[in-house]
Amino acid sequence: MEMLIQLSFSLVGGLLMSRLAKVLNLPAVTAYLVTGLLLGPYCLGALHLAPLGFSTPDSLVRLDIISQVALGFIAFTIGNEFRLEQLRHMGKQAITVGILQAVATTALVDLALVGLHFIAPDLISISSAITLGAIAAATAPAATLMVVRQYKADGPLTKLLLLVVAIDDAVGLVLFSASFGVATALESGAISLVTVLLEPVIEIVLSLLLGTAAGLALFCVEECFHSRSKRLSIAIGFVLLTVGFSMVRFQVGSVHFGFSLLLVCMMTGTVFCNVCDFSEEIMSRVDGWTAPLFVLFFVLSGAELNLKILSNPMVLLIGAVYIVFRSLGKYLGSYGSCALTGCSESIKKHLGITLLPQAGVALGMALTAQRLADGEVVRSVVLFSVLVYELVGPALTKRSLVAAGEIREEGRTSARQRNVPKPPVRLDE
Repeated sequence: MEMLIQLSFSLVGGLLMSRLAKVLNLPAVTAYLVTGLLLGPYCLGALHLAPLGFSTPDSLVRLDIISQVALGFIAFTIGNEFRLEQLRHMGKQAITVGILQAVATTALVDLALVGLHFIAPDLISISSAITLGAIAAATAPAATLMVVRQYKADGPLTKLLLLVVAIDDAVGLVLFSASFGVATALESGAISLVTVLLEPVIEIVLSLLLGTAAGLALFCVEECFHSRSKRLSIAIGFVLLTVGFSMVRFQVGSVHFGFSLLLVCMMTGTVFCNVCDFSEEIMSRVDGWTAPLFVLFFVLSGAELNLKILSNPMVLLIGAVYIVFRSLGKYLGSYGSCALTGCSESIKKHLGITLLPQAGVALGMALTAQRLADGEVVRSVVLFSVLVYELVGPALTKRSLVAAGEIREEGRTSARQRNVPKPPVRLDE
């Protein structure tokens, strides 16, 4: 009973808060996150007025499956952007930008935090510095997708953004695995090529293979049905199945095997949309079904944000350096790689800002990084950055898409219609 009431307050409270956000001209995702903060263990939850809030962080653990399922559907939806026609048009461009901006961000944050280590060795270790540099590459696809969907953004920047966000997960996984392997070697004095090189490559390959198999199987099963409701149910069932399989972990000898939830579900969506001629209709129906799920995902994400870290000056200092140089890395890396691939001036100016949101993937990496000697510092810094980026990032993404002309002013379009950029005003009219 208590769980159902908490979920009800989360869903209704988030939606009511989104009305206030609209008045303030903020994205709905910001309202959902703020609702989570208010219901979380550090606000209403601290009053222990169960079941009106989440009284302890442990009370949120049992709802983690909702976040995992929501991430699966988010990745499945983003995978729908990887249509062959789209890839022929900007696939090479997206891959180049996705890799270069991630590497540039990691390098810049590494330089800044390693420099901070030499200035104040007791503040942060080199192993933690290079681990944070790799985590900086990760971008949150959820907040980006929610802003795009809410305002029905459409145009070259939006299309490139969704492709880059998807590629970013694979690049971030490789960078983190390599950096964390080096960091572990610095502390233990022995480097493992299996951990640094083999395991991340295996994880990516296994994830792509599983996603491909799931996408093809989904198409074959969908072909057996003609009812729209049954096809929708099959699609939902397969996404749940891929989320479940992606949680499997096993070990053979000294090699650990696993899957990336985001990569598996993205690949499932990619394969399905390219082999199925009625995929667009199914995807539109899935989008409608997942709306309340995404609200719960962001409210629960907001409730998990730890406000206690704001009382630690050391975390605030390292976090400020991390945020500043990660933001510079995303912006300069995107600007440079876009210029290299011949993107328009509008995309060069705005893409980096839309890549600032950071959440689930980074938190997962930070959880792994806790095995370092001062891994708690890494986790606290990432928690602080997620708090800042999740509250500010969606608004900056919206602002950039508006400036690029890919979001119309609110109130000009029906919620049932796809948004399109305004036509340019002719000077001779």
